[in-house]
Amino acid sequence: MRENSTEGSPKGMSREDLLALPVAVDLETSNRALGLGRSKGYDLAKRGAYPCKVLRLGNAYRVVTADLLILLGLAA
Repeated sequence: MRENSTEGSPKGMSREDLLALPVAVDLETSNRALGLGRSKGYDLAKRGAYPCKVLRLGNAYRVVTADLLILLGLAA
């Protein structure tokens, strides 16, 4: 039996997974934490409507983990 019930699941992350994230994460990881699909997440980021701070670095998007944790109510 698996300890992490979200393991192998494309969506959702455990509290432990979220608290272990680095300072900034890719948009895919943030989408998974928020339960957003890939297309919806990228659409929100492109429009500047993503629910937390997104940094554009060249062609890549990075989400500030502190903002993500605040949005999810996990900030210390």
